[in-house]
Amino acid sequence: MNLRMIGWSHHEAKLDVRQMLVFDPAQTAHALGAWQQRFPQSELVLVSTCNRVELYSACKDENRLPTADALIDAILSYHNLSREQYAECLSTFSQREVVQHIYRVAASLESMVVGEPQILAQVKEAYQCAQQAGTTGPLLHDVFQTALHTAKRITSETSLHKHRVSIPSVAIAELASCVFESFDGKYVLILGAGEMAEETLRYLRDAGSPEIHVVNRHEERGRQVAKNWGGDFHRWEDLWDQLARADLVISTTSAEEPIVSTEAFAEHVEPRRHQRPLFILDLAVPRDFSPGVGQALGIYLYSLDDLTQACQRNEAARAAELPAAEKIITEEADRYFANAHYRATGPVISELRRGMHEPKNAELSRLFNKLPELDDHARQEIEQFADRLVNKMLHPPLESLRDASQNGTHHGLLDALRRLFQLED
Repeated sequence: MNLRMIGWSHHEAKLDVRQMLVFDPAQTAHALGAWQQRFPQSELVLVSTCNRVELYSACKDENRLPTADALIDAILSYHNLSREQYAECLSTFSQREVVQHIYRVAASLESMVVGEPQILAQVKEAYQCAQQAGTTGPLLHDVFQTALHTAKRITSETSLHKHRVSIPSVAIAELASCVFESFDGKYVLILGAGEMAEETLRYLRDAGSPEIHVVNRHEERGRQVAKNWGGDFHRWEDLWDQLARADLVISTTSAEEPIVSTEAFAEHVEPRRHQRPLFILDLAVPRDFSPGVGQALGIYLYSLDDLTQACQRNEAARAAELPAAEKIITEEADRYFANAHYRATGPVISELRRGMHEPKNAELSRLFNKLPELDDHARQEIEQFADRLVNKMLHPPLESLRDASQNGTHHGLLDALRRLFQLED
């Protein structure tokens, strides 16, 4: 088993560097095809996301495995980038390091926000793209399939992914979900058009199919956000009417004072709602909604401070789960290499069995020819005796080989068995 990975991630490379290295799906397929001709004996998988660009390689023949420099040059030359600027902020792994790394990536332990669920699907898509390009095979198949299995184990056996730590994810997954059983068809009002609002919308869309409505002072920007999310734009003058109709409000304006005071809300909105529940995420600094708005019946008002405290609690809870996740990764990496080592012994075991059974069968034939008077029962007893004898003779070397394969010390024993029993290489 010969493995190598080179790559750039948010840990070492800044955003402007990663943006120059990223591959879109069409580029990924094209690059893999080109690299297959460049490294014909190797299996290749390219993982490219906004936070990482990593090229994985595997080869049965150690001498044919591309060097780290060759893989680096493959990526940089594809984008016509110079080595000087990009070689200092990358990572290189080999053998067990590669397996543990892709396990950690798939399980989101290497993500910018630990525990975010998107990376598992991205790793799966990367492997499927390599399959379609014809650049993967049994070696990387085992690596990536066990990586997906490991990530699913961590999800099911720990609560790492249950503790959200980003403000938008906490807002939707933990707070808004307590008010609404489903977001399907809910009237969602966006006040302002900042990045925080759009990130919150991403989590909201993952959780359901709401109706999106945008109110913004700057019409062009507001219309663009509404278009991005398949929603409707409304002028600032329609604010009170929109608040009266909304089920959920995400507010991120840059106003210097509250745009919705307690008095104005009581006058223009509250009488029209008839205590119908309204969930308000006030993500603006300073606040867009006066705290008194949250005192009205049916109104659930959360500020950025409320969400930050929830994120901090979740971050502490998530940190407590990390040792359990790391233990699972170590267990699965041990299992992967034990299985890989044992598979490597397969040809020697087959040759050893053949080397024992062929002379056994030849001697049985010779014996039966000399003793033609033996009936079928006697022949069967003699055959069973010969099989038991061979199996007992095979048991000690096979048991030693099995034990050695578990801890990776089987190579010397394999060579010794080949020489002792004159087995084919």
